Amino acid sequence: MAGEKLTISGMPGRYAMALFELSSETKSIDAVAVDLDRFQALLDGSKDLMRLVNSPVFSADEQMDAVQAVLKKAEITGLAANFISLVAKNRRLFAVPAMIKGFQALVAQARGEVTAEVTSAEALTEDQKKAFAAELKTALGQRAIIVEKVDPALLGGMIVKVGSRMVDSTLKSKLNSLRIAMKEVG
Repeated sequence: MAGEKLTISGMPGRYAMALFELSSETKSIDAVAVDLDRFQALLDGSKDLMRLVNSPVFSADEQMDAVQAVLKKAEITGLAANFISLVAKNRRLFAVPAMIKGFQALVAQARGEVTAEVTSAEALTEDQKKAFAAELKTALGQRAIIVEKVDPALLGGMIVKVGSRMVDSTLKSKLNSLRIAMKEVG
């Protein structure tokens, strides 16, 4: 895992790579990352904004005007604002979440970090997050950034995804395995 080279492909990957290279040249990777995280949070928090981004019904001009108003209101400026505006102008706004994810992956790779997506039945405490991050650093040999999700349907345990690897230690999956084993017996 530690020696894997990150591969970003497709149209979102090309945009993410171009933004990463440009922000690297201008030494603004951190500022761009913060602004993109803020824009992603806006997308996650607004069904109307997500509809604007995903709907082909809106013209490029309508999308551009709306996105620029959102960027101004959120005080997202500089390279990130120019990037998002360019994406809207090129009618690629539907792919901006994938572009942001690709950019984040490139930033993490450049910093020697790995992202671990942890889904649990209840929110982890800060102590649990720190202990889990320390365990992942020992296991992977890299600093782990934990992205937490909560799914009460899991009942207990957690699902951990790091790159292409996944470990499912949830109570729900164990009960399903037990149910399948019981069907085979009876």
